[in-house]
Amino acid sequence: MLNQRPQERPFNLDPASSSGELNVVIETPRNSRLKYKYDEQCGVFRLHKVLPTGTVFPFDFGFLPATRAEDGDPLDVLVLIEEPLAVGCIAPTRLIGVIAARQTVKNKATRNDRLIGVASTSHLYRNVRSLRGLMPGVVEEIERFFVFYNQLQEREFKVLGRYGAARARKAIVDARAHFAKAQVGTMSRRVENGTVSSS
Repeated sequence: MLNQRPQERPFNLDPASSSGELNVVIETPRNSRLKYKYDEQCGVFRLHKVLPTGTVFPFDFGFLPATRAEDGDPLDVLVLIEEPLAVGCIAPTRLIGVIAARQTVKNKATRNDRLIGVASTSHLYRNVRSLRGLMPGVVEEIERFFVFYNQLQEREFKVLGRYGAARARKAIVDARAHFAKAQVGTMSRRVENGTVSSS
């Protein structure tokens, strides 16, 4: 039987290790047409949608636990590595930058940035320390994919800029603060509703 209680910290995992690497939870593998999404209520991964024929995720796509972005979801992270990773895999990742973006749904705009990182065990990307260190065209491919992916859902995805690891780390700090604030609010409501003992 699935646990219906919300998971305060998916996988009981901090977003970063003591060494500074990110603990990215993979939702959708590279080259997959199937988009998965983590269900915090049940603690499992659900099949979310099927992309059109010929459309696949260009790199492994995951999220950073214990964070909350402006859209209410955990921060998104693309992980670069030679082979597709498994759904639910925790991938130690070195942060190299962020694609800042604004997503618009029914005239409501929110920030929906994409962090970019390199799997710590990758051989192909072992020397990459910034977005500029990637092969020409890689970042453009990622941007085009998300523009098209959102168009399929009648949403606009507008790239605002590309930034380095320092800017990306600032986004993580902000998202961790938002997550902590949300957790305090959730616990307060449970106490008020009598679902959690205040003693």
